[in-house]
Amino acid sequence: MRLAITGTPGTGKSAVAEVLAERGWTVLELNAYAKEKGLLGREDKKRSTREIDTEKLRRALAEENLPDRAILVSHLSHLVGADLIIILRCRPSVLEERLRRRKYSKAKVRENMEAEACDVILIEAMETGVPVFEIDTTERTPEQVADAIDEILAGEKEKYEPGHIDWSEEVLGWY
Repeated sequence: MRLAITGTPGTGKSAVAEVLAERGWTVLELNAYAKEKGLLGREDKKRSTREIDTEKLRRALAEENLPDRAILVSHLSHLVGADLIIILRCRPSVLEERLRRRKYSKAKVRENMEAEACDVILIEAMETGVPVFEIDTTERTPEQVADAIDEILAGEKEKYEPGHIDWSEEVLGWY
C-alpha cells in the first residue's frame, strides 16, 4: 500500500512519518526525493519556493520499487499516486505559531493559514478519486496521530472522513 501523508506545511507530516517509520513503514520524503532526482523546477523567489512538476514526480515514483508499506510524505503527496490519502490538519492560529517558529515570512505564514482554512489540500485530494481521510493534529502528539492512522487502516474510518474539520468560526474572527 502506498499511503500519502499530506497537509499544509506545519501540520506535522514529518514528525508523524518518523513515528510510522519506527513502526515499520518505509518513508519517502518527496521534496528530498524530487531534489535528488532533479525534478525541481524554477525558483519562485517571491514565495521562496521551488516548483515541482507533479506529473514528472508521479512518473518517477511509478518506476520506483517501493515496498508494500510505503508512505509518501509531502504537501504534494496526494497528487502523485497513492492508494490512500491522509490529510493532516491544524487550526490556523496554531499553524501560524508553528510556521513563525520556523521563521517563515509573514506572507508565507498567511498564505499557508489561508490554504488550511479554505481546505485547499482537502479539495485537491478529493478530486483524485482516492479514499481520503483527515486528522486534526492541533492538540495531538505525533504518536497519537500515528495511532489515528493505524485506526483508519484497521477500518475505523467514520470519525476521520472528510468534512468533520471546520475552521470557519476561527476564520470569521479574521474579519
